[in-house]
Amino acid sequence: MAGVSVGLTAWSFMTGVAMIKSGMSLTEAVLMSVLVYAGSAQLAVIPLIAVGAPLWVILATAFCVNLRFVVFSLHLREYFMFLPKAKRLYLGYFTGDVTYVLFTSRFPKPAQTDTQRRAQMAYLWGGNITNWGFWQVMSLLGIFVGNAFPTRWGLEFAGTLALLGMVCSLATTRLRALSAVVAGAAAMAVYGLPYRLNIVAAIAMAVAACMLLESRGRGPTPQLPGPSSDKDLHG
Repeated sequence: MAGVSVGLTAWSFMTGVAMIKSGMSLTEAVLMSVLVYAGSAQLAVIPLIAVGAPLWVILATAFCVNLRFVVFSLHLREYFMFLPKAKRLYLGYFTGDVTYVLFTSRFPKPAQTDTQRRAQMAYLWGGNITNWGFWQVMSLLGIFVGNAFPTRWGLEFAGTLALLGMVCSLATTRLRALSAVVAGAAAMAVYGLPYRLNIVAAIAMAVAACMLLESRGRGPTPQLPGPSSDKDLHG
């Protein structure tokens, strides 16, 4: 976690600052930091909350921004299906982007033995607790004292760099890289949409483009040759 901690701390600190500067009370900001625990979703919805956007827009934006965790959880399903559902939900709350990337890079395949499972669980929990601790400490620091720092310092840029590094590490295929390019271009093209709906539009366009290309790449499903007459059946 040492390699990404600087970006994480700057990102979480600026998220705390953004919550306070948006008009949230201390109680609301602290609860959002602890209960939501999703930096990109928090930063996406904070401006919407500040301007009094409709609740459905706020929820839809947070949902779309966090859709990547559905993909993460599908990938991790094979690793942790041996755990009871309650423990999987508990694990899901603590697992973030960075810990997912580091975990799947270290363990490309699910464990086959109890010893391997313990090793994988220990590695993931080590990353999860470190990640959660860094995030909460710096987010709370931003909430309570960060309001004194001017936004022109641009500390949030370090968090952006951390996210870019994570995106690049996940773009391991041409299709994934293309989806990132399409999403980025679409988000910029429709940036003027209200309520940050450009995020929703970018996700929809990237998914549609990748599904179209993937379906064309597969082509028609080949049919296995089969018997066409009684002669074929009985020789």
